[in-house]
This record gives sequence, structure tokens and C-alpha cells, in this order.
Amino acid sequence: MSQGRPSMSDSMLRRIEAGQLNVAYFDHGMEGAPAAILLHGFPYDVHAYDEVTEALTAVGCRVIVPYLRGYGPTSFTDARTLRSGQQAILGQDLLSLMDALELRHAVLAGYDWGGRAACIVSALWPERAKGLVTCNGYNIQSIAHAGRPVAPVDEHRYWYQYYFHSDRGAAGLAQNRYDLCKLLWQLWSPNWSFSDETYDRSAASFENPDFVEVVLHSYRHRYGLVAGDPSCEATETRLAGQPRITVPTISIDGLGDGVIPEAGSSRHERFFEGPYDYQTIPSVGHNVPQEAPAEFAAAVLSLM
Repeated sequence: MSQGRPSMSDSMLRRIEAGQLNVAYFDHGMEGAPAAILLHGFPYDVHAYDEVTEALTAVGCRVIVPYLRGYGPTSFTDARTLRSGQQAILGQDLLSLMDALELRHAVLAGYDWGGRAACIVSALWPERAKGLVTCNGYNIQSIAHAGRPVAPVDEHRYWYQYYFHSDRGAAGLAQNRYDLCKLLWQLWSPNWSFSDETYDRSAASFENPDFVEVVLHSYRHRYGLVAGDPSCEATETRLAGQPRITVPTISIDGLGDGVIPEAGSSRHERFFEGPYDYQTIPSVGHNVPQEAPAEFAAAVLSLM
């Protein structure tokens, strides 16, 4: 078991072929110990979980923290593979990683893209999820309804998504990824005074050569603007039915989240048919595990 603060350093980085990817990940703790997989979102990376990992390994848990597709050292095994960022492929990436690690089940925990992957595996392959910690509730998208407008006060929060639909936005992300993603951190977590050092540690992951393509595909596919990866079409079809989640779940909303309406998942209980606990954390923004690591770790530990 890891002792003291886990180090997300290159010397501890592991790699494994899983599905379409050569996944770069950190694996702290002893094999055979109760396991949690912690999944980051956009535009963040594994460092969102530094303190959560410390708390979990300190009590004997195994903690696996992968870089998602398009981030950090994670790479594609085939240059011809579509650089998809759609929801179904994120779920399949997680399932493939668990298979490659020969991990029968684990507590799955995440936010944003990572929360989506965790929700998908929990919904479609519940035997693989011992429990689920999800920020912002039920993260499975209803692509068929993506064209329906929401209240203007909420529409303005998604400006970056509409920006990514355009050629100008694609060029802007490629050219200004450092400043653009830093702006999103500031807007989405207005009460979090993160340092330049903290941001830079994660921003290095955005230099992945596939980052821009994967991000653009993600925000275009969810609105039905581009085709998906045929290899996950069957999974996408299953997700269109908005499958319910039956595994024990804790849903967390940060009440200072600048991109999700306040307590935005307070009405998501209908999507969860197993034991379900809804929690809120005052002032915390979108990056819950990095802003409130003690609360996030406690939620994961309660499901181990």
C-alpha cells in the first residue's frame, strides 16, 4: 500500500493497451485491495485526484487514475481510428481498461467526461460497478433532445460548446488551448483560487496531439452534428434509451458550479433505481474532487 502523499510523477506512470488506446494511468495501493477508478473531466486531468488518492490509499484502498483519451500520455494504438469523444466511446474506454487490468469490479467515480464514463458503465454493465460517485448526477446525454433550447440564463453557460461547433472555435482551441481552458477553470469554479502552478500541472495534458480533435468531436457529436465511431454504435443506441442506474450511487453538486445550474441534478433521482444519496457542497465549483477532496474521498470510501 502506498504510504504518504501519492506522487503523480512520470516515474510511477504505467501504460496498458485497452481497446483503442494505450492508456497512461497511475495505480496506487495493493492489488487485491478494494479498488476505485477516478475519472477526470474536460478540461482537467489526473491531478484533480491527487488529494483524493492520498486519502483513499491511506486507509488501504487501491486507486487507479487514468488519463482519458486525448489527454496527457494516453495515445491511440492505430492512427486510422476516429478521434471520437462521444459518450459511448468514453464508456467503452473505461470498460476496456477494467478488462485489461483484469479488474472485475470497482467503485467508479468521476465528474464531467469522467462522470459520464462512470455513469455509462454503471448503467450498461452494473456488475462491474461496486458503486458510483457522480458529480452533477445522471451524466448520460440525450442526443435526440440536444436541439431543444433551455432557459437563456442556462444557454449562456454553454457558449464554449457552440464555439467548438465552428471552424473559428476549432482554430481557437488549437491556438489558444492554454488560455481558453484556464478561462473555463475560472468561470466554472469562481470561488476556487487555484495557483498558476496548479493549473500548469494539468494544462500540460492538453498538449496531447489528439486533444483538439477529441474535444471537438465530443462537443459536436452530443448535438448530432457529426457521425460517431461505428465501433460503439450499439452502445450509443442503448444510451439513447436513457437507461436507469441500479448500483449504489452518491451524486454530488457543487453549489458554486459556474457551468451547471445550482443544484442542477437535484431532480435526477428518477434515473437511479438503487440506493441513492444526493449531496451538495456550498461554494464548490465544477472540479469537485480538487476543490473538495475530503468530501469526494468520503463519498468514494462509503461505497468501498
